[in-house]
Amino acid sequence: MRQALVRFGGAPLKAFASGALVTAPAQSSSASTVTAIGFVSAGPLTLPQALEVIMGANFGDHWHRMDRGCPGTQGERGFLRHAPRGGVGAFLGLLARGRAKSLGLALAGFGLIFVGIEPLQVGMASLAGATNLARLPTGGWVAQSVTVTLGIMLTVLMQSSSAAVATTLTALHTQAVNFEQAAWLVVGAAIGTPMTGALAAIGGSAAARRTALAHVLFNLAIGIIALVSLPGFLRAIAWAQSHLGLKADAIGLAAFRTAFIAMGASFLPFVRSLARLLERWLPETGPLLTRHLDIALLNAPAMALGATDRALQQTADQLCCSVTSHLPKAAPNAIRPNLAELSAALGRIEEFFSQIPPVFEGEPLSRQRQARLHALDHAWRLLEGAQPPPSEHRALADETLAPAIHRSREILALARSGLVGDATAGWQATLAALAHDLANPRRNERPRLLRETAAGRPHPVRTLELLDALRRLDRVGYHTWHPGHHLGGGNVQPEGRAGEPPRAAT
Repeated sequence: MRQALVRFGGAPLKAFASGALVTAPAQSSSASTVTAIGFVSAGPLTLPQALEVIMGANFGDHWHRMDRGCPGTQGERGFLRHAPRGGVGAFLGLLARGRAKSLGLALAGFGLIFVGIEPLQVGMASLAGATNLARLPTGGWVAQSVTVTLGIMLTVLMQSSSAAVATTLTALHTQAVNFEQAAWLVVGAAIGTPMTGALAAIGGSAAARRTALAHVLFNLAIGIIALVSLPGFLRAIAWAQSHLGLKADAIGLAAFRTAFIAMGASFLPFVRSLARLLERWLPETGPLLTRHLDIALLNAPAMALGATDRALQQTADQLCCSVTSHLPKAAPNAIRPNLAELSAALGRIEEFFSQIPPVFEGEPLSRQRQARLHALDHAWRLLEGAQPPPSEHRALADETLAPAIHRSREILALARSGLVGDATAGWQATLAALAHDLANPRRNERPRLLRETAAGRPHPVRTLELLDALRRLDRVGYHTWHPGHHLGGGNVQPEGRAGEPPRAAT
């Protein structure tokens, strides 16, 4: 799902199509919407892309299949058809690992959803014998408001507009409601669809709340369009009945729903403007570096690790910026990120990472957890060396260290480009080579400085300051390379003793 949404989420029409195509087989716009909200929180999708996906999900949701036949046996046939899928999925979920386990849980979940929906549809047949909702008044705004509210409540209780619409179509088929009431119920179902996403966004990040609010506004606008157009549609149905002999049945109701849902595509050109408006209404209140660390993502370890990635990448980028600004001959207007804020960000990342549920050793997520833990450890160490003490700062100004300082700047600049995705292919191999080369000045200069000091120049105190500065630059290169290596998904290690990465001097 994530790969499909992210791959096709670059342009409005692509995002709309991806939302529809992902939702159609899942038969649940709520599932797609909650997933999109999660991806906005974690970072893979931007707010405009998520809104375009949600619009497509609304459209794809109505392509669900209704079985025909005897209502008395429909539930039994539905159980026999869906129960095996749920059973196979349950066995996979219990016995398999990795993707097969996830597939099994998905199959079991969807199987149980439809096993539950079909008996509900069958139960609507008995409702006609107990009461006739068609006797309720259909004229006037009061009756219409009551029916629309009933459709909203039905969708909220079922947590599925597909289930609510399927139930409405069955009620129409069994004549528990007339056509006009069924149309108002369908409108209510469309308005009530965002409630699942709104519930999922409670307590979430600002991005999640923006997405949920946009979904509510979008479906409310669609509902208003439907309410305005329904009287004209009902007159068209009456005309078709009298002149063409057509029936006001489930097909006509499905056509009405398809028509007003499709009108939602007309809002695509305004998505970017709506996103900017929502960003002003619901601004970020927490630290920007950790804004993707939404506690709601902890239920999905893969998404939680993705959010950790983004927070680490942005924090490591700012760490590199801070280290660069403290090197000699930094630009006068160089931005110096607040080290206290960077320390707080790393602490929040560490806290969030510790709450991600563990996974089986050997699974891909387990390796990702190890890589992120490595990156977090080296980010802390890079923070420790971000601001050198005055004695080392004076030593860094010595011309002897100019080549090492130049190489440090190259490493920091390349790491920043790679972490934000602006570096060219092969940047990690280059970063590894630069980190290895930066260790050479420490190895070569140390013996020379010691020999010269023994001969009387420079002063021993000055020599010790220079050696401390060399060790700091070595650590900067080593601890800058590691976050780039682990967060960039690379597998290139710099050359070193017996194939190991060069160890920073301590």
